[in-house]
Amino acid sequence: MGTLDNINEIHLDVLREIANIGSGNAASALSRMIGQKVDIQIPEISIKGFNEATEALGGPEAIMVGTLLFLTEGLSGMMMFLLPIEVVCDLVNMLMFTDIKSHEELDEMGYSVINECSNIMSASFVAAVAEMTDMTIDISPPQACLDMLGSIMSVPSIYFANIGDSLLLMKNELEIEGKTTNANVLLLPDMPSLSKLMGALGIDF
Repeated sequence: MGTLDNINEIHLDVLREIANIGSGNAASALSRMIGQKVDIQIPEISIKGFNEATEALGGPEAIMVGTLLFLTEGLSGMMMFLLPIEVVCDLVNMLMFTDIKSHEELDEMGYSVINECSNIMSASFVAAVAEMTDMTIDISPPQACLDMLGSIMSVPSIYFANIGDSLLLMKNELEIEGKTTNANVLLLPDMPSLSKLMGALGIDF
């Protein structure tokens, strides 16, 4: 059984396909929810340290919505979905027919919309991976929060401190109503689960 440091190009290709299918399903769910076309590019996959990932996503002071969920059955680990605040405000405006410009204008209903979008996208991602691998994968109820990226990233870094200091970063480029933005996924599986995921697709790890 390997570690994240043992991931080779074959493993990255498999993870890229997993991310592509999962993100595509999440984008389709979002499209149905907002009634707008959502295009998505093939994700970029990389292995990063927590600090590296934070910088790659805009730096510790970037305001984002992070949706955290734990893999509780079938696989073990943590996933986090990250959306820039700009796209979050756009989604709230589409669904609530408002015209907010900043997270400071969000009210309780706006936060409820954010939670609903986050929950639907994260659950759709995991459901697509489960179908692709023919596995049963259960997740904890997703928890969304709006904060600076440095604060959001402190949660997985503390949780996985005893396992390692690296994670899988899946960077997705979305286009909604002509606007291009990033929707990113952080995956922190334990190594037996990563080996199981690869094995379900016929790849040794």
